[in-house]
Amino acid sequence: MADTLFTRIPRDQLPEQFHLAWDTLNGLTGEPTFVEVFAQNPEMLDFVMNKFYGPVFFGGQVDNRYKQLARLKLSLVHGCRTCNQQNVPGALAAGIAQAQVDAMDDFENGPFTDAEKAVIAYAGEVALTNPGGEMTPALFQRLRRYFSEADILELGTAMAIISGMAKLSFVLNLVEKETYCPFVPRASAAA
Repeated sequence: MADTLFTRIPRDQLPEQFHLAWDTLNGLTGEPTFVEVFAQNPEMLDFVMNKFYGPVFFGGQVDNRYKQLARLKLSLVHGCRTCNQQNVPGALAAGIAQAQVDAMDDFENGPFTDAEKAVIAYAGEVALTNPGGEMTPALFQRLRRYFSEADILELGTAMAIISGMAKLSFVLNLVEKETYCPFVPRASAAA
């Protein structure tokens, strides 16, 4: 269980509008800390759940399948166990095959289309673990074969917000981390 310093608001004290989010997160991960903590600021929780994930992540002009691939790549690279427990089922539900999920570490040689490989490569540049990430001319041309510039901006915005929320979730201890997660608190790293 996530060991946050923040007060959790139990499900029975949450505003009704957040029950589904709590139920979904708890059902997928057994770890609804994010909703319980963010419920202290209902406007921010509403933003994340309804104004970001709804219209930006599950809406927009870019096919959700590509956003699911990017989100999965980011959570696997970042080592967010809570995220992975949500993102693997989300990817599978979007039509991504288990063989593709299993091949994310070596996606260039995996069972992906060229468009999917381009999106995963883009996610690798946006990842928090890649401080030198860059939209190189080669990556830009690779993406432009399949996506408009507007699509590339939409994908990048979705990935940036996902990455930022992951970092905040790590800082506030709202999620569980995988054993390989590179985001170790300074106090733990010094020990």
